[in-house]
Amino acid sequence: QVQLQESGGGSVQSGGSLRLSCAASRTPYNTYSMGWFRQAPGKEREGVAVINKDDITSYGDSVKGRFTISRDIAKNTVSLQMNSLKPEDTAMYYCAAGWKYGRSWYAYALSPSSYNSWGEGTQVTVSS
Repeated sequence: QVQLQESGGGSVQSGGSLRLSCAASRTPYNTYSMGWFRQAPGKEREGVAVINKDDITSYGDSVKGRFTISRDIAKNTVSLQMNSLKPEDTAMYYCAAGWKYGRSWYAYALSPSSYNSWGEGTQVTVSS
């Protein structure tokens, strides 16, 4: 498995911006797809944004146009630029990497069960 370390969470007011970063410990072989998921209290973990080794991206509907994911394969890092933040974006954000063999990336990119390595999470709080 890949070890993942997130950074960049914090508290901002509505309309503000934050940038999350995630560093992976292993080679690109184990990081076919990397991305960000979030989980708010009492809710299921949901896909926010993911990117694969070909730099193809997928975003959750609620963040399209506001969040941008990027990846540096050479450094095994993935970042999430979050703009126009809303109170409903408040959650614990998790970095994920890997891929469940045999799955279609296009069909399952935002599914948490597709990933086999997870970071410990970083809190994002947006106040109104």
